[in-house]
Amino acid sequence: MADTLMARLPRRSMGLKLLLVCLLGFVMSLAALFVFLLLYDRTHRAEQVSEEIGQVVGGRQAFMGPVLAVPYVIPAAGKDDKAVFGTHVIFPVQADATAASRSEVRRRSLFKVPVWTADLTLTSTFDLTGAGALAPDRAQLDWSRAQYLVGVSDPRGARSEAVLEVGGQALALAPASRLAVDGDNARTGLSLLGAPAPGLQPGGPPVVVSARLAFSGAQRLSVLPWGKTTLYKASGDWPHPSFDGGFLPVSRDISAEGFTATWKVPFIARGVAAEGELSLVSQLDANALGVSFVELTNPYQSVGRSLKYAPMFMGLVFLAFFIFETTTGRRVHPAQYVLIGLAQIVFYLLLLSIAERIGFDLAFLIAAGATVALISAYSTAVFASRRQGLIALAAFTLLYVLIYGLMRLEDLALLIGALTSFAAIAAAMFFTRRMDWYGAAAPAAGPADPA
Repeated sequence: MADTLMARLPRRSMGLKLLLVCLLGFVMSLAALFVFLLLYDRTHRAEQVSEEIGQVVGGRQAFMGPVLAVPYVIPAAGKDDKAVFGTHVIFPVQADATAASRSEVRRRSLFKVPVWTADLTLTSTFDLTGAGALAPDRAQLDWSRAQYLVGVSDPRGARSEAVLEVGGQALALAPASRLAVDGDNARTGLSLLGAPAPGLQPGGPPVVVSARLAFSGAQRLSVLPWGKTTLYKASGDWPHPSFDGGFLPVSRDISAEGFTATWKVPFIARGVAAEGELSLVSQLDANALGVSFVELTNPYQSVGRSLKYAPMFMGLVFLAFFIFETTTGRRVHPAQYVLIGLAQIVFYLLLLSIAERIGFDLAFLIAAGATVALISAYSTAVFASRRQGLIALAAFTLLYVLIYGLMRLEDLALLIGALTSFAAIAAAMFFTRRMDWYGAAAPAAGPADPA
């Protein structure tokens, strides 16, 4: 009776085997998280290198053209009150900017950072009709201490003296004097350069002011829309620009030789008053007109995308082996599934380590070729069939080609992944349609496995 009971136990049930394979696939997918942690560490190190190089050349730079800053005082209303000091900023009615950049790639160890040098011309046209009308109540504007202010993110990126031209006269820009009691830079988010603006009065004639700057930076160059209407033209030799910020260019042209782009921001779109407190400058940053110098060969983004699909492809490889097992009638031990899973984990390690040195595309070819060859050779040995090894070679080659396609067709990745998963499940259903899930495994068109 005991022998009869033991015979009825589903010790060799393929249904239980499939559940075990699914569990192993899940556990091996969790192992891919360790590769994610390694990828995060390498990405963080690359960002550190970028910041270190950026500190030397100026980092991500933002520029603001000339604005007019007029100190004011609000007299004390009574003997117990105190006078209030501040700075009233007047933006130009028209702002015109041009930036011509030259780029290169700086290297430190395995890491690469795009840096640039740019010549900028920032021109402001001021209409002083009604200037100061929006100043605080009872404010007394001191026009004799007015200054033209130009803003930069990091003045350490300066490659020559900054010059301001007013009425044919050249003035050297210098760190702006203290205009308000709470400090300029903290209120604007920029380092301010200034030059005196004597002889200005409300209702005076229009004034045209131009600033000429030569600066370097890393990764991003942006200009704030500092005028009521701002026109900005940027050009450079970097072939992979990314236009970002509050507004996209109204026209752009990108080629292997470089790029050109033009922005036009009207007053109604800028969303910042024509004049007001100095802190208004900080509100311009949300609408910055930016060009990011993107490194398309950055391996970490591509490897990260491939890791997102690791559970799906781990499951597809395990499912393929399970189908091989059911169609050949040869048993595959769970330890052998673990070895197959470890080979896939090592694939991602190979991909990351090689991509850092030679780029993602060639690294994927090497890592995938080595992994497919290994798994196919192992399949030949496990199933004792050269034919089965060739089938495994074709199946896994197609699978890794699919992985690469998902990396390059990001917009279609979800659709392709869903269709592939559906096709894999359909194949599993087809090849196991006649299987006795409660008993020993049997091929679809042959006798039961005698082992």
